[in-house]
Amino acid sequence: MFHVLEMLTIEESSGAINDVLLRFYAVTSGIRHKCPPKEAVEPRCPALSSNRRQWMTGAVAAIGGLAVGSSHAWAGAEDGVSRTAEAIHQEPVFKATPVRIDDALTDAQQFQKVELLGRAMKSSDLAANAAQISREPGGSSAIFGAFIVGRQLELVPNKRIVQAWGETSWNPGVYSIAKFELTEQGSGTKLIFDHTGFPASAGERLAAGWKSHYWDALEEFLS
Repeated sequence: MFHVLEMLTIEESSGAINDVLLRFYAVTSGIRHKCPPKEAVEPRCPALSSNRRQWMTGAVAAIGGLAVGSSHAWAGAEDGVSRTAEAIHQEPVFKATPVRIDDALTDAQQFQKVELLGRAMKSSDLAANAAQISREPGGSSAIFGAFIVGRQLELVPNKRIVQAWGETSWNPGVYSIAKFELTEQGSGTKLIFDHTGFPASAGERLAAGWKSHYWDALEEFLS
């Protein structure tokens, strides 16, 4: 639109612009104006004539804004970005030091005890597939009877654990990101947890699972 206006001279385009502006003014004001054709616009519409330059600037900007807004709407629909993806954020607090919590989450033998307290699976199934957790960045893990598998992405002792985390029931190659941030809070520790990238509609179930199978069990283990 701006390109077309720039190609016209003021003399060539004044009548066409008047027609456009009159229609735009009628729509935006909610009034059907009775002004005659373009050759009589200025004598019969003094309000438009006296404020023509200011009004024209605002109208063109508004029309341009509609065009830009429309293009943005299309871009939002076609750019492939999900704006409805679920995410989990939880902040449990434990009466234990960051060191103890870090050990419980990254030491396979300790986490095996957490699993049993979480009662997510039968103890016999857990015993048959003992927890395997690497304590090296890039190392793999298999917990909860190998139903949960993943890889350690970042390990900052007593501070941060970031894992690629997935269920074996998910499609091959699909992993979410689970991040555990440990911060001292008085004599205890706040665990700031974020979980993103899991399949759609799994959020509610996973959020409940983190609470019952991780936080509640971890609290019992640490007591």
